Amino acid sequence: MSDVHGNAEALARACVGADALIVLGDLLDFVDYHDHGSGIMGAIFGAEKVAEFARYRRGPRTPESIAFVRGMWTQLGTDAAAVVREAIRDQYKKLFTAMTVPTYATPGNVDAPDLWPEFANDGVHILDGETTMIGGLKAGFVGGALLPDDAVLRDNGVWRPYLRYERDFKAATDALPDDIDLLCSHVPPAIPDLTYDVVARRPELGSTSVLGLIHRARPRWSVFGHVHQPLARRTRVGRTECVNVGHFQRTGTPYVLRF
Repeated sequence: MSDVHGNAEALARACVGADALIVLGDLLDFVDYHDHGSGIMGAIFGAEKVAEFARYRRGPRTPESIAFVRGMWTQLGTDAAAVVREAIRDQYKKLFTAMTVPTYATPGNVDAPDLWPEFANDGVHILDGETTMIGGLKAGFVGGALLPDDAVLRDNGVWRPYLRYERDFKAATDALPDDIDLLCSHVPPAIPDLTYDVVARRPELGSTSVLGLIHRARPRWSVFGHVHQPLARRTRVGRTECVNVGHFQRTGTPYVLRF
């Protein structure tokens, strides 16, 4: 599954009868656009403020929208980062407790991977740019989402998403061997049908390096998430079945691999 976004209850249900879980990131429910009172922002600011924030996020970036967002953080004072960090910890405690079978996880952009070791038990394997064996399959993992090459990620001192340049993805995928059976990433390969979100009406960034690894290694499966409402949930690249296994927060249904 991918894009869990705080749905610990469905995560716990997915463990029933499963030999293992593969979790492809975005565990945190930071801004819940379906329920403005939920998520980290809802817990801190309340539904009314988050509804206004969501309205600004859907529109163009303007001086008014920038001022509104900055004002939200300013009202928390010097403790803003600590308040957010504590809310993240509260969610992670529930989410990692729900993983009751062997779990192989890589972070998404809406994650704080530096906090994962604090909550992961012995049965949770954190993987990013690494391989492991799962039931006889060699699986390779690449976490995070893409930052455009010409973009600079500004650090507001409160929250920093896990974003990487394509060159960082290339370094991670180049390090993976050619004999992987299963490629696990948060973002999809750079294929238009897999990256276009039909509700947001815009393409998300897919990774050319992930696509290059598919062409090179020809794994049996490439599984990913990130795009919540893709134009196509699956396609084939040569022998590789490429499948978007999200949006788990809303569906509550894992994609099942049987082999």
